Amino acid sequence: MKLRFGRKVISVDEARAALYECVTTTEKEMVSLPRSFGRLLATDIYADHAVPHFRRSGVDGYAVRSQDIAAATPDNPIVLDVIERIPSGTVPERTVQAGMAARIMTGAPVPDGADTVVMLEMTDCLCLQDESLLSLDAQDTKVKIKKNVQAASNITPIAGEVNCGELVIPQGTRIGPGEAAILATFGFSVVKVFRRPRVAIFSTGSELLQVEQELQPGKIRNSNSYMLAAQVEANGGEAFIMPALSDDPHQVEAALGAVLPDVDLILTSGGVSVGDYDVLVDVFGRFDGKILFNKVAMRPGTPTSAALWKSKLLLALSGNPGASFVGFELFAKPIIRKMLGSHRPEAEELSAFLDIAYDKPSAYPRYIRGTTRVEAGCLWVRPAGIDKSSIMVSIKDADCLIWLPAGGQGYLRGDSVKVYTTR
Repeated sequence: MKLRFGRKVISVDEARAALYECVTTTEKEMVSLPRSFGRLLATDIYADHAVPHFRRSGVDGYAVRSQDIAAATPDNPIVLDVIERIPSGTVPERTVQAGMAARIMTGAPVPDGADTVVMLEMTDCLCLQDESLLSLDAQDTKVKIKKNVQAASNITPIAGEVNCGELVIPQGTRIGPGEAAILATFGFSVVKVFRRPRVAIFSTGSELLQVEQELQPGKIRNSNSYMLAAQVEANGGEAFIMPALSDDPHQVEAALGAVLPDVDLILTSGGVSVGDYDVLVDVFGRFDGKILFNKVAMRPGTPTSAALWKSKLLLALSGNPGASFVGFELFAKPIIRKMLGSHRPEAEELSAFLDIAYDKPSAYPRYIRGTTRVEAGCLWVRPAGIDKSSIMVSIKDADCLIWLPAGGQGYLRGDSVKVYTTR
């Protein structure tokens, strides 16, 4: 009964700190670039060459000397001899000298002698057909330049994006579209990433049915496990949904112990409150692990508990769907991200205006599932449906957690609040 009723309450930050002390990053592994998307880098990426490594045209047009077109206007265009056509992927063969221009395509190297590129829309070709440039005879092809363009316009200089030796992606960065482009640019066909943490997910309670089973009186289907598995996968982990646990502490301890060697983290939902059948409390009272905490100053999810068992973390969340969702966001998400080497494992904190009045003071800080909207450049937030931890359907609409401090008399519409992103 000691663990069930003699609990010491700690703050969310204290609980996270206790968990972080037990977290180690997963091993590093090499995967192909396409398989690295969404993973976290396990090494710093440095540029082994400048980008671009040649002077690159930013537009289709004509490479010219700016001094030759200084007096160009639509009414008095400057006529230049076109000496060459430079498609992307080719190398210029000639030098642009006084009175000359080179037809150039976006991304192509700018020829020596030219210091600016005039957009095609600012020119008129004086050849019979533009197609004649495909086999250009410089003797009889000219172009009218109708606008004065300053030196260096539409040219990206050597190393204009990245210097050789520059750190371009630090370790711990999630590989998204931009990172994938950079990795490909520098020839990383295989990438060193952190192994995805393996997370076993158990729900407790004799009332739980498997998803495929028909409904029965007094029974519910096991939805928490699938919700938690989706959260695990969304944050870079590898989820393993395990059979629901019974209310027998001996069987529960055996089931948890059996999977422990093969995973990095065990998540459970339910069985951590003070009821007669809250089996995780009994397991924590008799097993040989170390209890990290068993009560957190938060609503919902006050009985959230954690233990270190044979060097593995066991995080026990409340069985109510809303509380289980919140507990994952506050504790399991940063654990998984920290295992993956993330430098910022916690959710992003933003400020928002409360979109409706909220008149529920609380002895503990509240973390309310919320939905945000932007109006006139301001972020507004409101609870996502009914604010009860037992409500499941509104979870799909939540994109943040609204943090409301303990105490007070409630909040008015327009009050400034903190929100933590969940997507």
